[in-house]
Amino acid sequence: MDKYTGKRLDGRFEIIRLIGSGGMADVYKAHDLLENKIVAVKILKKEYSENEEFLRRFRNESRAIAVLSHPNIVKIIDVGFTNKVQYIAMEYIDGITLKSYMELEKVMDWQTASYFMLQILRGLGHAHEKGIVHQDVKPQNIMLLEDGRIKVMDFGIAKFARDEGFATSAQAIGSVHYISPEQVSSDKTDSKSDIYSAGILFYEMLTGVKPFDNENPITVALMHMQAKPAKPCDVNPDIPKGLEKIILKAIEKDPAKRYSNVSQMINDIEKFKECPDDFPGYYEEEKEYVMERDNQSKKDLNSTRSFRTVDADNRMDMNDTVMETGYDDYDDDNYAQDNQLPAVEEEYIEKRSMFVPMLAGVVIVVIIIATIFISGLMLNYFGNESDCKEFTV
Repeated sequence: MDKYTGKRLDGRFEIIRLIGSGGMADVYKAHDLLENKIVAVKILKKEYSENEEFLRRFRNESRAIAVLSHPNIVKIIDVGFTNKVQYIAMEYIDGITLKSYMELEKVMDWQTASYFMLQILRGLGHAHEKGIVHQDVKPQNIMLLEDGRIKVMDFGIAKFARDEGFATSAQAIGSVHYISPEQVSSDKTDSKSDIYSAGILFYEMLTGVKPFDNENPITVALMHMQAKPAKPCDVNPDIPKGLEKIILKAIEKDPAKRYSNVSQMINDIEKFKECPDDFPGYYEEEKEYVMERDNQSKKDLNSTRSFRTVDADNRMDMNDTVMETGYDDYDDDNYAQDNQLPAVEEEYIEKRSMFVPMLAGVVIVVIIIATIFISGLMLNYFGNESDCKEFTV
């Protein structure tokens, strides 16, 4: 039996049983004798509870978090600190974590994913207005109720572990799969760090995979800083382009290029929902995104180059060449058949092959003419021996 089961904390919270365990704390189901209701009690693990500086900062932040009051945030009921135990009592959520739901569903449809994400962002936005940054947004820290409501929990807790040097493992500081580049590089973090993590989570909900994944946590952290992820629509073609653009903006590596605040991201998602087929573009040139990603991570994409000619009705000149990226709006096979594409390609390649020797011949002729011209100028300037006259001095 766990050492806390059956005991009372501060004479108020009677511990019933252990219901979960994380990197920093164990979570118990408990009975609030004062309010006569079931609550959840998170008790800090020993390595955290014995550090005085950590406890001091944790107490201050915990009291600040306790003032948060929003339908999409788990309500803090009480905070307790004694010589033997440090705990946070919060409302009990009869549901499952978003991580468990994602493992069951694998890939969500965009309507469900957007519904969940809007709730997550609203909860984060309320905290940001109070000056509190979560810094550990991940599906394990999000609860899903039976009626579809979302509750975000564990605000600010991972922050102390990192600041005080307790981040000895990915489990202790939160999954490295959702961490922002500035957190990896130990730069200043703010609300945009939460936006990045939310964008990574949105990506995973819609595709069923993490944008950056590796068995080595250090490698994953470096990927957040350096690698370009595969575009969501490449992983799941059913994802609307509008949502893809929102995700790509949220997970920009440069914080200045992300949404300035969660309200902007919320507005974009709501605009998309109102008119999915007419959402304004974020990446107008998709080819530039692919080439940039290709330069930073050669293994992410093996792009191929082909030459195409399209008539005026298809809005392209006969001499245009197109980098094939896989994002064309038309069907490649049908298009090639209708426009006799192979014959055009052979003709283009033949003309291109004749161009090189022709150009070389022109260059040689120009060089010969230039040599003769310069020689004539020098001869006229310096003259010759027959023009010389003798003078007696």
